[in-house]
Amino acid sequence: MEGGNVNTAPTGLFLPQTWTSRCLMKFYAVVAASPTSWESHRIAERIEQRILNSNPVMEAFGNACTLRNNNSSRFGKFIQLQLNRAQQMTGAAVQTYLLEKTRVACQASSERNFHIFYQICKGAGTDERLQWHLPEGAAFSWLPNPDRTLEEDCFEVTREAMLHLGIDTPTQNNIFQVLAGLLHLGNIRFADSEDEAQPCQLMGDAKCSIRTSASLLQLPEDPLLETLRIRTIRAGRQQVFRKPCSRAECDIRRDCVAKLVYARLFDWLVSVINSSICADPDSWTTFIGLLDVYGFESFPNNSLEQLCINYANEKLQQHFVTHYLRAQQEEYAVEGLEWSFVNYQDNQPCLDLLEGSPISICSLINEECRLNRPSSAAQLQTRIESALAGSPCLGHNKLSREPSFIVVHYAGPVQYHTAGLVEKNKDPVPPELTRLLQQSQDPLLKVLFPADPEEKAQEEPSGQSRAPVLTVVSKFKASLEQLLQVLHSTTPHYIRCIKPNSQGQAHTFLQEEVLSQLEACGLVETIHISAAGFPVRIPHWNFVERYELLRRLRARTSPGPHSPLPAEGRSEWSPCTEAATLQPLLQDILHTLPALTQAAAAPDDPAEASAAPVHCGRTKVFMTDSTLELLEHGRAQVLEQCARRIQGSWRRHWYRKQGRRRRAAVLIQAAIRSWLARKHVRRLHAAATVIGRAWRRWRIGMAFLASKELDGVEENHLSQVPLPTGSLLLPQTQTSLLAAVIRLWPLGLVLANAAVGVRGFQRKLVVWACLQLPTGSPSSYTVQTAQGQAGVTSIRALPQGSIKFHCRKSPLPYADICPEPLPYSVTGFNQILLERDSLGHRPKGSP
Repeated sequence: MEGGNVNTAPTGLFLPQTWTSRCLMKFYAVVAASPTSWESHRIAERIEQRILNSNPVMEAFGNACTLRNNNSSRFGKFIQLQLNRAQQMTGAAVQTYLLEKTRVACQASSERNFHIFYQICKGAGTDERLQWHLPEGAAFSWLPNPDRTLEEDCFEVTREAMLHLGIDTPTQNNIFQVLAGLLHLGNIRFADSEDEAQPCQLMGDAKCSIRTSASLLQLPEDPLLETLRIRTIRAGRQQVFRKPCSRAECDIRRDCVAKLVYARLFDWLVSVINSSICADPDSWTTFIGLLDVYGFESFPNNSLEQLCINYANEKLQQHFVTHYLRAQQEEYAVEGLEWSFVNYQDNQPCLDLLEGSPISICSLINEECRLNRPSSAAQLQTRIESALAGSPCLGHNKLSREPSFIVVHYAGPVQYHTAGLVEKNKDPVPPELTRLLQQSQDPLLKVLFPADPEEKAQEEPSGQSRAPVLTVVSKFKASLEQLLQVLHSTTPHYIRCIKPNSQGQAHTFLQEEVLSQLEACGLVETIHISAAGFPVRIPHWNFVERYELLRRLRARTSPGPHSPLPAEGRSEWSPCTEAATLQPLLQDILHTLPALTQAAAAPDDPAEASAAPVHCGRTKVFMTDSTLELLEHGRAQVLEQCARRIQGSWRRHWYRKQGRRRRAAVLIQAAIRSWLARKHVRRLHAAATVIGRAWRRWRIGMAFLASKELDGVEENHLSQVPLPTGSLLLPQTQTSLLAAVIRLWPLGLVLANAAVGVRGFQRKLVVWACLQLPTGSPSSYTVQTAQGQAGVTSIRALPQGSIKFHCRKSPLPYADICPEPLPYSVTGFNQILLERDSLGHRPKGSP
């Protein structure tokens, strides 16, 4: 749906959908009803509440569920929010257009009747169901899809809103009773009569339905049944003929009663709402208008309702295009652009086909209604095709079995079936039906169908009182012309509502449905018109703020004279920047476009290297989409180059920082290793000192014991052992040699068992230890000898054979292995005897 906002002075026109219209009404009611003093607070609150409560009532009686919308407005409405000189809301007024009353008796497949019928069937209480004859689970022919529940099926909300509008509870019950009577009227079914002179018979439970309907509508049962089955024909003023109706005619008369009652009831509700919310004409000076009209419709079966709706959309689309083009031209003139508007696809040929003079579709349908002869669907199709054959917007579907014609609208072609088109346009109401309804004893029907024609005219709302017209098309055309006069006196603002899917699912976007809605709203055609001019318009300071980076590109590609680059860090521009400062910057930026165009053009296509269309106005820069793409591409290149420079500088800084950290870590590790090595060497030196001191003490003690034993054994041996007969005393030389051998036996012992190649300090230490034995003779040491044996019998005596050293293995693993023999390392003295092989291969000069 579309809509609009209108003021008496040229202001704005808003064209919202039903839901958006509801939100806008709530917003304006809250904002404009804000009182300036506490005294007027209650009055403003009452006005606001009544204006907001008019929506639920209008939607309940005028909206229905269709194939594409669960809450589609089946009528057009123009709401005036009346304001006083202080711009405060003082009241409102509602004007309606072309209610789709045929929906009461005929609904398309998968669609529903008006919401109010489902509300009373689902929300009525037990007593109300008994009073209105609506038992649980009752089936009605005019109530399809009753099991489907919608958000709009809220009966209590409608009743509360009607109560706020001044419709009391008894009147509400009366309204719902009449609606229940219409539902039972729809269950009346007729059967063909065998005799044409006899009226049609009732089928099934039709007698019960007509009895219930007559009771609810407070009509006499027999006159009701007779009026539905028998037609009255007047010939002159006196002659009256009664003719039984066929089955189809009985159905038409039954539907006519329902449509007539519902249409009168809807108009009465609008008049009640206006009397409740409308302010005194002297109390308001301006108004804000909301226009909520039909959207473009195209169904499998399109008839007069769709033709009128699409005709209204064609008129509004022309008004929208005219307003848009006029706004574009005015803006170009204000900005000082010399530009002639391009050609665009106008919908005037389609409007000429629908309403043109002297011959159009509407005029042909009206002419068929005025002719006092029967009209067939095929005959109407032939007349339209022959009379309007030269129109480019008229087509014909040769594969269609039913008589029809095609109209090419701005939103797409629509096929209209001619069957029933003339009858709907006539909207015939037999006088006997009106007289029957005037006989009702129901208080509401008495108001809707007064007996006096003058009283009837007074009951009609003032907004609907117009010159009498004959057909539905003529009425709709007159009301549409009146609406357009109001729209032309204002500055419209359009709101387009797009549904992502028809199922009402979240996070679901159907491209085909959205595209069809864009075409139906006229946005696709508007985009084409906008693309023909300069659709992109950017204020100067916004343009400089975003594309100032392109001056870097000009500084490299064009070394000619240009404005100096701004200081670093100056990237924000305020709207207050002087025009004299912005103009040089704008020129520098726009001078980069040729280079960008050449860079973007293909080498084998010089046509693409032409100058980009761009104009610099007084306050805005006008350009096309292609120029905007060039600027964005150049800006992306500059940003990419800056990003690369920043990344290179950061990497260089990072690598340098990592190098400094690595060198510092090496220095720290070297210092720690040096400190640990010195600490280890000091510990080794201390250990060597302790071992050497202990070794010297042990050596001196052992040397002293050995010397004492040898001295005592020698003296005892020489004095106690008898000389054999005939022997002589040993000479002095032999005695000294024997003493030397006995004295130096430790040296021989060590040298005999030491590894080959022992040099240096170790060998000297052994020799010194053996040569520097003390010569004391302590009396506390004694040597036990074996008498009668030759030689030394002490364990300290000179060994007679080879000596083997037995060493116990250390329980510690790898205790006898040096991990890293270094030339400057100091080893223990026990290693001299344990590692014989390794000492034999040690290089010379090693300690």
